[in-house]
Amino acid sequence: MESLQTTKQRFGIIGNDVQLNRALEKAVRVAPTDISVLVTGESGVGKESIPKIIHSLSHRKHAKYIAVNCGAIPEGTIDSELFGHEKGAFTGATTARKGYFEVTDGGTIFLDEVGELPLTTQVRLLRVLENGEFIKVGSSEVQKTNVRIVAATNLNMQEAIAKEKFREDLYYRLSTIEIPLPPLRDRNEDIHLLFRKFASDFAQKYRMPTVRLDENAIKLLMNYRFPGNIRQLRNIAEQISVVEEDRLITAQNIAQYLPNYNKNLPAVIGGTSANDFSTERDIMYKVLFDMRSDINDLKKLTLDLMKTDDIEKVEEKNHQLIEKIYADQEIKNHNIEVLKIPQNASPEKNYDFIETIEEDESLSLQDKEVEMIKKSLEKNNNKRKLAAKELGISERTLYRKIKQYDL
Repeated sequence: MESLQTTKQRFGIIGNDVQLNRALEKAVRVAPTDISVLVTGESGVGKESIPKIIHSLSHRKHAKYIAVNCGAIPEGTIDSELFGHEKGAFTGATTARKGYFEVTDGGTIFLDEVGELPLTTQVRLLRVLENGEFIKVGSSEVQKTNVRIVAATNLNMQEAIAKEKFREDLYYRLSTIEIPLPPLRDRNEDIHLLFRKFASDFAQKYRMPTVRLDENAIKLLMNYRFPGNIRQLRNIAEQISVVEEDRLITAQNIAQYLPNYNKNLPAVIGGTSANDFSTERDIMYKVLFDMRSDINDLKKLTLDLMKTDDIEKVEEKNHQLIEKIYADQEIKNHNIEVLKIPQNASPEKNYDFIETIEEDESLSLQDKEVEMIKKSLEKNNNKRKLAAKELGISERTLYRKIKQYDL
């Protein structure tokens, strides 16, 4: 069994990430067997390297190796491509044709994007995995093949199974050994190594000096999420090698080649309009300002309550204000009870204990409510029924508030 470093050099694999090394070790160990392998990982992480390693280190290395992109073949012809067809099997089938499983007998087939296979084709593939048998399209004759299958997918297979887009029994036959490959953002220490390799390759290809990154450019690359993974990094290295005149690349230069770079920074979900805030501090300030506005409205309402005889108008404003608070602050777990004023109440007679409140004075509705209840109870010799009538609330509500405020 060859060493991990030898395997990397032989197949041109760059990087020292622990997850990458673990995936390569599994590939090397499983290669001498005929076990089916499923390679998983995001698009662009280099899944196609694993089946090449497995085939090259297996006893099948002198037989054929074929890579099939299952997502690129139309659904109507995928069965014919994989299993072959007989003459006249369908319109346009003027001659018989051998499929990949027949041509690759004794070798290895790499089924890329296996999650894109139609369900009917999945049934045929399951039969090949179970007993090595297949039937050509338009034929009734069972044929045998001795093929090792290595598959790859960027889909979440458990979700695909739950949505009935992929057969569960086929998944377990394919994934006897599963080899996950990490995304590039989880291998940020390898990003600069890969960039240097790509930059060197393109310098030779286009016969020009190799581009280099300054420290800030390296940090910027290492912090970028790379949704396209290694494939995206390679494309960026090629663009920079061709377009940039200065061979020393700065962070400002390289940022132009990173799509949606600013979207990698934390932001408020829901858009990037002028009213959005980019930091939690700004969000907190906005909440506090809104609360201050609501408190000022409550102050004005209280002043109106003390100065006016139009009780219905005050109560209407009170309801409108409470609805506004619920809408703006999304207060769902608090019960705001409106204190009703008796229709025959006189502000001068019944609320003469309320002191004048200035606009800029701090105000606590709870403190004022407690004070009003205490005054009313003292005035009515602690008779709850009379106090409740004077306050304009039910006796039950008054009893609950006495317990709540421990009066």
